[in-house]
Amino acid sequence: MDLDSIRKLSDNDMKAVNHLIGQQVSSDVALINQLGFYIVNSGGKRLRPLLTVLAARALNIQNEQHHTLAAIIEFIHTATLLHDDVVDESTMRRGRETANELFGNQASVLVGDFLYSRAFQMMVELKRMRVMEILSDATNRIAQGEVMQLMNCNDPDTSQESYLEVIYSKTARLFEAATQLAAVLTDQRHDIEVAMQNYGKHLGTAFQLIDDVLDYTAQSEDMGKQAGDDLAEGKPTLPLLHAMWNSEAQDAELIREAIEKANGMEHFDHILDVMKRAGSIEYTRELAVAESEKAKAAIEILPESIYKQSLIGLADLSVNRDS
Repeated sequence: MDLDSIRKLSDNDMKAVNHLIGQQVSSDVALINQLGFYIVNSGGKRLRPLLTVLAARALNIQNEQHHTLAAIIEFIHTATLLHDDVVDESTMRRGRETANELFGNQASVLVGDFLYSRAFQMMVELKRMRVMEILSDATNRIAQGEVMQLMNCNDPDTSQESYLEVIYSKTARLFEAATQLAAVLTDQRHDIEVAMQNYGKHLGTAFQLIDDVLDYTAQSEDMGKQAGDDLAEGKPTLPLLHAMWNSEAQDAELIREAIEKANGMEHFDHILDVMKRAGSIEYTRELAVAESEKAKAAIEILPESIYKQSLIGLADLSVNRDS
């Protein structure tokens, strides 16, 4: 299934989710309304809430609790973006100025806190302790992942294992929670819950691996941010690390210095050429495809439906995209 078909299938659900997001982001504080409206209408993919509603439909949900869950997942994700952009001193996201660029760091951090706390208020409304347990753990793990990424920044000795732990924590963990909780809301047996959890984990990992590839291969206008941002910040993502591990000493030293000193943009074309010669882009893509295949295998246990096919389609689309 292509993305248009998947979005059409979930159109009514996503309209309800977007309406709920609009309601819940409102506040008596004018700046929260202003910044919240800017973020909510910033043109994001809404991939995580989309994933949530599709997973719930694949499990034959009989109420509208998945709309609340999807909005919660989006609020947590958006809060992390607000905080990330402050930490990374980013100026562009999704082709628009970041909130911190427009409203300042203080407002962005505090509105991020508002979204986190609003998400937890909405969790309480679901009256499910298991939901609170999984999402509080996921939110804590995301924060740990962001700190781990900060520690790895400018560290060329970062291992592939450490890199994968970071992308699980900061990205895949929320995907995992979104799909696992669809099983919780529909009272599935344990093996189905585990299957949904594994689907989200592997899908999220594949998605982030491709994001890290696209930072070197996509056009800036496709990504909605500057190409080479990871290199400019000295982030040791897998394409860069693999090129360092599999190139001649002079090129390896150049990449090491680019990571340590965050000065790689002046050598961007050369480093990209080193990546291509080392097969680093292909290596990372192959790892992403393997994760996507694991995601699809995890949900073989589900009964056949158009919604199961949409989840399979999302796994394929996660590794076959240019933005």
